[in-house]
Amino acid sequence: MSHFVRASKYRHVYVQPPKTGEAYSNIRLSTAVGEQNYIKANPKYFAVALSGGGGPFTCIPFEAIGALPAAPPVFSGHTSNVLDFDFSPFHDHLIASGAEDTTVKVWGIPEGGLKESIAEPLVDLRAHERKVTLLRFHPTAANVLASVSADGMIKLWDVEGGQEGGQCHVHQQLVQDVQWDYRGNTFATTCKDKVLRVLDGRTGRLGLERKDAHEGSKSSKCVFLGDREMLLTVGFTKQSRRQLKIWDLKNLKQEVKTLDIDQAAGAIMPFFDSDTNLLYLAGKGDGNIRYYEIVSEAPFVFPISEYRSTTPSKGCCLVPKRGLDVLRCETARVLKLTTSSVEPLSFIVPRKGGFFQDDLFPPSMAGLPSHSAPEWWAGSDKAPLLMSLDPAVREGGKEGGKDMGWRGVGSPLGSSGGSLGNRPPSGGGRTTGQLQKELDVALARISLLESRLKAAGLECS
Repeated sequence: MSHFVRASKYRHVYVQPPKTGEAYSNIRLSTAVGEQNYIKANPKYFAVALSGGGGPFTCIPFEAIGALPAAPPVFSGHTSNVLDFDFSPFHDHLIASGAEDTTVKVWGIPEGGLKESIAEPLVDLRAHERKVTLLRFHPTAANVLASVSADGMIKLWDVEGGQEGGQCHVHQQLVQDVQWDYRGNTFATTCKDKVLRVLDGRTGRLGLERKDAHEGSKSSKCVFLGDREMLLTVGFTKQSRRQLKIWDLKNLKQEVKTLDIDQAAGAIMPFFDSDTNLLYLAGKGDGNIRYYEIVSEAPFVFPISEYRSTTPSKGCCLVPKRGLDVLRCETARVLKLTTSSVEPLSFIVPRKGGFFQDDLFPPSMAGLPSHSAPEWWAGSDKAPLLMSLDPAVREGGKEGGKDMGWRGVGSPLGSSGGSLGNRPPSGGGRTTGQLQKELDVALARISLLESRLKAAGLECS
């Protein structure tokens, strides 16, 4: 009897855990708990909140493998526990943090990571009345940030202008998750009231909602499935079984797919890779990570495999594609946060490596904004800018003489002029990355000084 085997390039993906000495250890984590994932990453750094007075958190370069110093340098501007943080998707040296002190602060990361503690943020955003629990940068518009507070208020910020751009207060209970869609026109939320909502990204007006998206009372999370008109949620049944559901955004009355996962207590953190269509499910308190392939038609979900470990996770995050080792066919990397360490888990396609394989790595997020904050607020609707992940192409910013979409996006928090750090190298043998390294910290400082001069009524040119 013959059996049909579904064709997939990622059907045999396996996990390569770190060898001895390849993890990050001696991390004294904050004891604050909440709906956040406790760890975030960009292509250069990962961030975690640490124990200590004033709510410190730090950013650690990926090359700093091994034990963290007993007293590492930190960002120390908050007056109470930092609950969440988020890296700018368009600038590798910019991070926002939200804390129990009700403030949102935006920080510049020195090249190579923190060498000394920093207490003064680039931007200090104050408008929430309760502790800030979640932060999400916009996926296509420069310097637009969503923040969530414990009273259910969601605020949209123009980080460059240092001012509030809008708010949404349709939630009467704790917001458990907030996620932007692929283009950033809407965002979805899950809430303690068990209602799944999809809201207008600019106005915060309620567009769609589904009551009792998951019948269980424990935490629920959500993620958009790339550029499909589909949304995935994870939550619990009345019997406390963990489950996932897929929803068609044209009709939230009935899910198109339900899959029971297992019986466990920890909330599931979903991560979706729109390049490979792989979904990663990691549970808080679990040692395992399950991964699935998502398709646009029934049955929608195909199990791939499961990584098993006896070490429970406190939180997890995905490293952006620009930070992966594509030459060894690393299609994803999950950072697993434990009680005192961070373990990098590489997801590998078992092929002979050493050269770029474009069938495994389609064009991915370029780390450049599609539009400015004012353009987006005025109604601009653009897809994310994509780039080749081929290292040979990325070095020059061109492929076969064709521009691959590199363009200047201004200083970290400014819109005037162009940033050499985001353009292809124009001479001197220096690459885009090298130019960016030279300018990142200086541009952040210049932007801060310019804003202070303007606030004092002084001209700056």
